[in-house]
Amino acid sequence: MPAQPDYTRRYTVEEYFALEEASDIRHEYYHGEIFPLDGPDGPEAKAGGTKRHNRLVQNCVVALRLALRGKGCDIFSENVRLAINEADHYNYPDVVVTCSPADRQDPRIVRYPSVIVEVLSASTEAHDRGWKFQQYQALPSLQHYVLVSQRRRLIEWYSRSDSGTWILASVRELDEAVTLSALDISLPVADLYENVETGPEEGPVLLRLPD
Repeated sequence: MPAQPDYTRRYTVEEYFALEEASDIRHEYYHGEIFPLDGPDGPEAKAGGTKRHNRLVQNCVVALRLALRGKGCDIFSENVRLAINEADHYNYPDVVVTCSPADRQDPRIVRYPSVIVEVLSASTEAHDRGWKFQQYQALPSLQHYVLVSQRRRLIEWYSRSDSGTWILASVRELDEAVTLSALDISLPVADLYENVETGPEEGPVLLRLPD
């Protein structure tokens, strides 16, 4: 049985990698601290919408795979680590797209993402919109950051402009599409929300997140 992580101590990057190899759940790593993403204390358990969340993730992967066919890009979901800063910050985006040949060298880590998708939940929405996006902006390769709501039909995405600023766009209607101009693709809203029933608004759920 894997040893239980000690959330009171700090881990080196090497210790974190070893922990993830042995652990049944995923953890975010930030400046030596680890934060559970799964299990009873993780944000998905608190969100209470695991099937809906999973369905949206799968829909995003399928839509991206179809749109990017022949473009030499890879799409990964949930179980592939993203190196936000190789010295001290790793996490697991819901969906990440990389078009860099360099990312084919490591079987577990993406370092050069072009697109990151996060499916929002009550427990993570503020974190995904705020602190997490601030961290992602430091990735030079990132061109689009996509936020998919599971509480209502709404997709928002940030695109990096030529000047380096981020431009926000959003869509709500089934006949609209998410346009990811850096990859020259569009993702129909109807495909992203296929077989997904959006529910009523929910109040936020608090959890411990990196400072």
